[in-house]
Amino acid sequence: MREYHPGRGAVANPANRFMKAFVEVDQDAHREDDEQPSPRTQFLEDGSQSILSYNDSPDLGFDVSLNPYRGCEHGCSYCYARPTHEYLGFSAGLDFETRIVVKRRAPELLRAELMKPSWKPQCIAFSGVTDCYQPVERRLRLTRACLEVCAEFRNPVGVVTKNHAVTADVDLLRELARHEAAIVYVSVTSLNPELAKKMEPRASPPSRRLAAIRELSAAGIPTGIISSPMIPGLNDHEMPAILQAGAEAGATFASYTVLRLPYGLKEQFEAWLNEHFPGHRDKILGRIRGLREGRLNASEWGERMTGVGPLAEQLRALFRVARERAGLSRRAPPLRTDLFRRPAAPGQLELFD
Repeated sequence: MREYHPGRGAVANPANRFMKAFVEVDQDAHREDDEQPSPRTQFLEDGSQSILSYNDSPDLGFDVSLNPYRGCEHGCSYCYARPTHEYLGFSAGLDFETRIVVKRRAPELLRAELMKPSWKPQCIAFSGVTDCYQPVERRLRLTRACLEVCAEFRNPVGVVTKNHAVTADVDLLRELARHEAAIVYVSVTSLNPELAKKMEPRASPPSRRLAAIRELSAAGIPTGIISSPMIPGLNDHEMPAILQAGAEAGATFASYTVLRLPYGLKEQFEAWLNEHFPGHRDKILGRIRGLREGRLNASEWGERMTGVGPLAEQLRALFRVARERAGLSRRAPPLRTDLFRRPAAPGQLELFD
């Protein structure tokens, strides 16, 4: 029985590393050419009492992030966030993309946080873990509601997405950008629509992501392109073309990362390669090890995003040359925090804007 489900990124639903028992389908009960029914996405309520997450990683350009959803229906085969679903008792495989935990109180919790006297105005990263513009956002609009709160407070935001749906919030992002309080990164992993569909089955195709860059930049919103992740032997050769396409669409800054395979994601990615690129599996895995000193993953700060060794240096050089040729900046423009304001409490007069 094939475990691959068309339209899904994971090719299996492995056991949760924290669970002592799990259910395994009897493979002998099905013919070899049988295909499991594609699991339907379930949306589950989240009872979190806080919405902002903090980190002290020197590898990240932000300290605070907001994620309205846990799990992601985009189903990217390589997603480093997959193992975080195991903290909820789910699998990092199909569960990650079919059991989406929804934080319906996200806007309310965000407002309460920004109203606290202890809040220090700073950039809030949307999609620090999972994409805040995954398909369900069109219906629930939780990301939009959180952006409305940020626009009211003039608190700066940085958005990372691979979905054209971000353009639905151009009005709010434009208002924030008017106060130098918004930047958007659009992630483009490949310009090949067939490869992108295999890697990121439910994300917007490359042409739509470039269209999003055009719409955002035309609206005056500082927009960048992030070629992430680069997978040596699979899509790394596309980096110059991706950056050039982004610049032609209106992007003004760029970034990149290399593939990360924490915990059980290593086995899942190998299974994905066996399904889609069996003839290139060993070459790709060998090159990944070439970035990680013989390992498939490295969690050390300063290494996990770009790798180490000669191959990592080649990718850095390729990015630098391609970025300069495309006329892109290495860094996004700085965001202002001095225009932050708290709205007047109900029943009080707002004397000053």
